[in-house]
Amino acid sequence: MPLVGTACTPSEPEGVQVLENELALVARRAWRRLQAADVDAAVDAGMLAAAIKAVDGVRRPAFGEAAHAAAADVAAAAAVIQRQGLPPGAAAPVDWNGFGLVIPVLAGSPGAGASVFTALMADALQLAHRNVLLIDPADPPRSGLAIAARSDGPWLTKPHPQVHIRFSWRAHALVARLESALPVIAPGMVPPPRFWLPQGPRPEITVVDLGHDPWRVAAHPLLGAGAWLRRGTPAPLPVLVVRPSRPSLLHAEQVLARLERWVVTGAVSPPVQLVVMGAKRWPAGVAGAAGRRVCALLESAVFVPHDPELAASGVTGAVTPLRLRQAITPLLSRWGLLPQAARGWQGMKGRP
Repeated sequence: MPLVGTACTPSEPEGVQVLENELALVARRAWRRLQAADVDAAVDAGMLAAAIKAVDGVRRPAFGEAAHAAAADVAAAAAVIQRQGLPPGAAAPVDWNGFGLVIPVLAGSPGAGASVFTALMADALQLAHRNVLLIDPADPPRSGLAIAARSDGPWLTKPHPQVHIRFSWRAHALVARLESALPVIAPGMVPPPRFWLPQGPRPEITVVDLGHDPWRVAAHPLLGAGAWLRRGTPAPLPVLVVRPSRPSLLHAEQVLARLERWVVTGAVSPPVQLVVMGAKRWPAGVAGAAGRRVCALLESAVFVPHDPELAASGVTGAVTPLRLRQAITPLLSRWGLLPQAARGWQGMKGRP
């Protein structure tokens, strides 16, 4: 029963504790094996619903009922989706062949530019006539690719009635984005990779934007969006994106330190490439701040120069600037992703 007989509100310490405990119990009823991160997310959803009702002047026990309903919805969605995927502790390598080469893009620090780099890579590859799938598993309000397609496509995959994957076109690249009407996206609500595979021709390259929450992904990469880092065949090529600053390198070192435990167990693939957004070279004294894990990636770092217009607008349906695509062309050529004729290609200056 939601807060029956208590004089507390969700904004008071006693009320917070009571309601959080109730919501955790509600969440666990959805599935006894529900992951702790999903339980926490369900509690967050319930607390948010209670706060909204309390602000609207709704009295007890109505705000408790709203909180219970929100927590139950999030937990149920996470439970259903997790039961359709591999067990979170599975150690077997993943067969990535249906996705072609998988390139997960991690942010080393907040606002590093992972979404921009993801769009740059997708544009450079699709304009060289490669079949590209661009995946965005972020919470919709936190997505850096929310308007990467000019319009939403009509194709939906529905792992759960309240969790959808929408497929849209960014010129010739296919964009797959997470959609949900629920107030909180639990890690377990992110559909397993198999749900992201589109119908029709299989992609040659799949680029995944993991920049929205690298800290949580690095702590538990076997649950939710982190599944794209799992080792498999062909081996994924994770990219770590940073800013040309000492704080960004310090943050990135901590992300790699978290991820290292999973790499050692053989569960996930480590980042193989460092990309520095917003600079042509390291500013004086910045590279020296790199820890030992980031240092291992410094020598091959790729620099993407600053673009004021893109920095102001973010990723839109317009093609990314040519000079930025040219900055990553040597990397794509080195990985064998661009044909020989495309290495000197000048690209299109307009929109894709």
